[in-house]
Amino acid sequence: MLEADAIRLFKCLADKSRLQILKSLAKEDMYVERLAERLGLTPATISFHLKKLEDAKAVASRKEQYYTVYSLCKDVFMTTIIDIINEESEVIDEQKQREEAYREKVIKTFFEYGRLKAIPAQRKKQRICLEEIAKTFEPGKEYEEKEVNDKILQFHDDFCTIRRDMISEHIMKRDGNIYRLI
Repeated sequence: MLEADAIRLFKCLADKSRLQILKSLAKEDMYVERLAERLGLTPATISFHLKKLEDAKAVASRKEQYYTVYSLCKDVFMTTIIDIINEESEVIDEQKQREEAYREKVIKTFFEYGRLKAIPAQRKKQRICLEEIAKTFEPGKEYEEKEVNDKILQFHDDFCTIRRDMISEHIMKRDGNIYRLI
């Protein structure tokens, strides 16, 4: 089920009258006048709600002689909430673009001529700066502490704090005197 369809369905389910209509249709297929009589609502109100439910693909209609008979689309309700949550979001590209723009803004703010001007106080910004520094390290390669310090010194004088933060943020791993990217 697409994200837009799920939202439309959830909005429909948030109305008591629509929920009562669905409960009635779960028992048997019905036409507007019969639903109106059963639920104590006017046929116009029932038609209004059925249109919303039909738009959400929760009910289907078919012609039988003079009447339009409505039935419950059970397959729509077989989808679990987990299936909907795990569905790929339609706005994922937009989210990635916003994240990348934010990342570039942080780097532009805190780096000048390739050096870190100041260590950000905000953890999210600090993480971005640490990841930027970590790009100078090769994945899988082991470094001695002096090599790590020398590489960090290219970015900032406080190599001890940055090295410690890279370990605490799980960007680097330390085994004794040996460091490597995670």
